[in-house]
Amino acid sequence: MTHRRHHKTVFTRNGLLYSLALCVLILVFGGLGFWVLEPSADRFGDALWLAFTTAATVGYGDIVPSTTASRLFAVVVVLLGLAVLSLVTASVAAVFVRTEERQIESDLMREIARLHTEMQQLRHDVSSRLDRVQAPAPAGINEVAD
Repeated sequence: MTHRRHHKTVFTRNGLLYSLALCVLILVFGGLGFWVLEPSADRFGDALWLAFTTAATVGYGDIVPSTTASRLFAVVVVLLGLAVLSLVTASVAAVFVRTEERQIESDLMREIARLHTEMQQLRHDVSSRLDRVQAPAPAGINEVAD
């Protein structure tokens, strides 16, 4: 797959779905990791919340990583979260831009077709005028009176 084709795959509606799925996957695994590593995350919901606030770099402070292992894991979650959330944001923007590009392309194609038709008409008009100018004059018009 070429580099350009890869960008088209990532930044489409399907790419957006893949990015969102990857985001959910990272949050679930992040939640599981915090649930195992962070003593203050008693429930999986709390660990999932910690994974979300960490990945989104919001950090409300209601639950914070308190052990060295959970802090190191938080670094990984932040890096992955930034990457994936940036990818989701870019995919959403690309969907809107692609829709606008299609409209512009459609407008341009209509304008090109209109100009092509106009050019054909002008060629026809010029050709018919040239035929009239270059046509031999009827007999007797160019004769000089004796």
